Amino acid sequence: QMYLVESGGGLVQPGGSLRLTCAAPRSITSVFNSHDMAWYRQAPGAQREMVARMSNGRTDYADSVKGRFTFSRDNSRKRVYLQMNNLKPEDTAVYYCYAVNRFNSDLNAWGQGTQVTVSA
Repeated sequence: QMYLVESGGGLVQPGGSLRLTCAAPRSITSVFNSHDMAWYRQAPGAQREMVARMSNGRTDYADSVKGRFTFSRDNSRKRVYLQMNNLKPEDTAVYYCYAVNRFNSDLNAWGQGTQVTVSA
């Protein structure tokens, strides 16, 4: 099971930007490459929701973040990133990284989460 570590959260004003990073420091590259990755978020009192996911060479985004967020992946560094631009107060949430093995969905892992707060 992969060990995932998120970083890059913080407090930002509306309209600002943040870049989240999710790393898999304990995995070898081949294991990392065998996993599809995604970002989820959970606001207070709300259910966890998918923000962006990358699978089979395709990237999907939640409608609420399309055009503002960009999901990227660097297999050589065993990292994925979420570039968040034009942040809005409603983007405030804990953001989680998620990994699932392409060949066995029972092999999946969550990071510990990183807080993003958008406020003036």
